[in-house]
Amino acid sequence: MNDTARPDVAVADASAVALPEVSAAHPEGGSGRRGALGPVALVVAGGLSVQFGAAVAVLLMPRAGAIGVVTLRLLLSAVVLLLVCRPRLRGYRRADWGTVVAFGAAMAAMNVLFYLSIDRIPLGAAVTLEVLGPLVLSVVASRRLVNVVWAGLALAGVVLLSGGGFDRLDPLGAVFALAAGAMWAAYILFSARTGRRFPQADGLALAMAVGAVLTLPLGIAEAGSKLLVPSTIGLGLAVALMSSVLPYTLELLALRRLPAPTFAILMSLEPAIAATAGFLVLSQAMSLVDALAIALVIAASIGSVRSRAAKK
Repeated sequence: MNDTARPDVAVADASAVALPEVSAAHPEGGSGRRGALGPVALVVAGGLSVQFGAAVAVLLMPRAGAIGVVTLRLLLSAVVLLLVCRPRLRGYRRADWGTVVAFGAAMAAMNVLFYLSIDRIPLGAAVTLEVLGPLVLSVVASRRLVNVVWAGLALAGVVLLSGGGFDRLDPLGAVFALAAGAMWAAYILFSARTGRRFPQADGLALAMAVGAVLTLPLGIAEAGSKLLVPSTIGLGLAVALMSSVLPYTLELLALRRLPAPTFAILMSLEPAIAATAGFLVLSQAMSLVDALAIALVIAASIGSVRSRAAKK
């Protein structure tokens, strides 16, 4: 989100599940095509930033390892967000801090699992498998029969992507991506709770700091002094800005003017953007079967979002 996250803004890595719960009314009343063009461009730019940031992260992995890259991303993102948000630390209850710690832990787990995945399988495949977590959460939360159709469509996409079995992909990489999707679903739930307890992006900044603290020992164990190499720090900062800070900012601006279901549909295009980034930056070729699989998962995600929007 990206993620993941995106949002992991149920942050950058936010997905179709949490977003329909967000109030995103257009303050200027412009719901026409011209009024929506600006925010749509912001969301697309945020998605491009996240996925091309993930591609840069893959290039950085030979230097610092997957977990080392996660550590750099979360640590540098936390520093930037804490400096920008300057969240207050007083006046919160124990339950508030418990929520933000759980959010940070989910964020850390999601990113570690996702980066371990893209170290083993193509970026487009990893994001496609990861997005199943939010999609399953959306289907379960909706409790509507029509969403069984979308779940079946997504399952068909996964079967195609795996070639009938994950032997075509690195099996462990596929498992990491699916586990990252489960953590993405948890991340979404805790993101929503954190947003209700902390003002603006304060909760996000604090959760990012928690995630950085949790991954720092793992990153040091894997990469050690390699994390202190200036060029590695520079690339890590680029990943942090592209995968976290920039998309979070763009999506926050977009959500002020764009209906949340529309935002969620645009976020559903992440697998296609990831596959494009993998092809352009990492030379990861994509077969017609892969493209069809990704298209099925995207269609399932969009259908699920539209079904929830129609219910409201």
